Amino acid sequence: MERAAKKEAVESLNEVFKTTSVAVVAHYSGLTVAQMQNLRKQMKQAGASVKVSKNRLAKIALEGTDVVAIGSLLKGPTVIATSNDPVAAPKVAVEFAKANEQFVILGGSMGKTVLNVDSVKALASLPSLDELRGKLVGLLVAPATKIAQLSTAPAAKVARVVQAYASKSEAA
Repeated sequence: MERAAKKEAVESLNEVFKTTSVAVVAHYSGLTVAQMQNLRKQMKQAGASVKVSKNRLAKIALEGTDVVAIGSLLKGPTVIATSNDPVAAPKVAVEFAKANEQFVILGGSMGKTVLNVDSVKALASLPSLDELRGKLVGLLVAPATKIAQLSTAPAAKVARVVQAYASKSEAA
């Protein structure tokens, strides 16, 4: 790699690390090209991205960022998954690791907090940002639905009583 290309790669990675909220580091040795493409596709669908770069360049790019703690994990053939949603990258990484034995999660970082393998798995088990928004909207709409049901309930009860008297008089 030429010096200019290295500098550009470091600047690009540094920008990614500065803007990301979570980073997951994993070994990918033994994965086929098709499996890596599948991983990239799954990450992209979840709003995350995957970067493979030289560890030395990645360590330089980490300096001055919140996720600098993952530098110690960069040994051997590593891949770095990043996302702005704190759950997206860990969720896809854990699901992919379950399906592919060669993909081994080493740890990660969420902001300045260092994550071990168990922390990444715990983070992956949380609902995504969109799921949380959906639940919140459901909670906000539920009281309005209950009020509407309560306001129509007395009228429905009166109608049932009238219907019962009408059917009783027909039977007699």
